[in-house]
Amino acid sequence: MTDTYSLLRLFADSWMLLAMSAFFLGACLWAFRPGARAVHDEAAMAIFRDSPTPADGDDQPRDPT
Repeated sequence: MTDTYSLLRLFADSWMLLAMSAFFLGACLWAFRPGARAVHDEAAMAIFRDSPTPADGDDQPRDPT
């Protein structure tokens, strides 16, 4: 009869490795799916959503002197 440690190690070395690999592959495929580009672009620009846009000519740095 095997002890608990050996049984859990056997499970981790075989089925859990397979399950974690399948989850990782699924997460990569989900992130790089063709329809995700718009979602990723919107998330990338979310920090700029509430910032004011500069008026015409105000985008140049001002001379501090």
